[in-house]
Amino acid sequence: RPFREAVCSLLSVPLRARGTTLGVAVAARTAPREPYAAEDAVLAEELVGRAAVSVDNARRFARERATALAIQRSLLPRGLPGQAAVEVAHRYLPTASAAGIGGDWFDVIPLSGTRVGLVVGDVVGHGIPSTATMGRLCTAVRTLADVDLPPDELLTHLDDLVTHLAAVRETDDGGEVAELGATCLYAVYDPVSRRLALAAAGHPAPAILLPDGTTRLVPVSAGPPLGVGGLPFEATELELPEGSVVALYTDGLVEDRERDRDVDHATAELCRALAAPAHSLDALCDGVLKAVLPEEPADDVALLLARTRALGEDRIRTWDVHPDPAHVAATRRSVIEQLTEWGLDETAFVTELVVSELVTNAIRYGEPPIQLRLIRHTALICEVSDASSTSPHLRRAHAYDEGGRGLLLVAQLTQRWGSRQTDTGKTIWAEQPLPAR
Repeated sequence: RPFREAVCSLLSVPLRARGTTLGVAVAARTAPREPYAAEDAVLAEELVGRAAVSVDNARRFARERATALAIQRSLLPRGLPGQAAVEVAHRYLPTASAAGIGGDWFDVIPLSGTRVGLVVGDVVGHGIPSTATMGRLCTAVRTLADVDLPPDELLTHLDDLVTHLAAVRETDDGGEVAELGATCLYAVYDPVSRRLALAAAGHPAPAILLPDGTTRLVPVSAGPPLGVGGLPFEATELELPEGSVVALYTDGLVEDRERDRDVDHATAELCRALAAPAHSLDALCDGVLKAVLPEEPADDVALLLARTRALGEDRIRTWDVHPDPAHVAATRRSVIEQLTEWGLDETAFVTELVVSELVTNAIRYGEPPIQLRLIRHTALICEVSDASSTSPHLRRAHAYDEGGRGLLLVAQLTQRWGSRQTDTGKTIWAEQPLPAR
């Protein structure tokens, strides 16, 4: 007989959880069984109520995971622009565990003088709060990097920020809040000197693949994680040959606390995977993940590979400037001759004005020794260095002021300009686009 003719009793119970109806559960009995009684309805309501809570929990977890993943992917860099300093490839793999999306992130930040900043970090915890904290830290690192802070000083300011965020959360939540902390590694590579400076806050040391095929870990002082406070961060500096590959990663690549994974063994696997032949940096990324990462990682994984480049001597010209205003004209003539040699006569007017202003300011307000440097790559960069740590500030001159307009003209005629502190003083730089060929 058809099923509907055989049904003698129906029982329907709504799936309700937290005031929301998710669906209806229907049970049917066919003849010659007894119809459902009142006690059957009570049992069905209890079972369906528990099932509704489970379904709602799964729905909420899926929604929270999708939200956290969408936020994180929107904050992570997608198409990284071409860099003069490095060629980069990256991978980000969110975990599929029940703990939820973590707070792993990475970034590649263009800096002045064709340098580049490389950063990778990991926020403690999972879910939307960790993702939101990751976004704050990622933005803070970009802001601090734009000021051209050295790696150890940048991590010090970032540590203060994490400490402040933790204090605000405790105040807002009455002290009932999970621990807020993070690890981070920040590195700066200069293609002119081929030097890499880096500092770490509780983060795994990067691995380096040299052009001869040898690999090693950089001996970095890890320092305390961000948010601990009270301890300084130490910077490490080394010189790399052109074509070296620097691998920055989060601990999810080499650690697994649930499976008690041996970190030293995983790190050795990472070094071996870096030395494996690969036709491109992207292929090397995939090879590293395949060789090192377990099938079901318990944590998020971020991997950033950077192959270093070097600027040839034919793209750089340096002059020692005599601290006398009478020698500024000779310096301008030397710059014009160099631009003619490079075939950049179209930039002569702006470059001459920039050189005149920056060199004159260094002579008047700075301290010797003074040095002028031109860098030709994707842009023409003019840098003037002196031994004074006082940086100039852009201001608007009044109608009857005899000075104060030089930096304003530099800012208007160049693409961007700024200053950075050095070990011996400061450097003022200005960047202008090269003429289209």
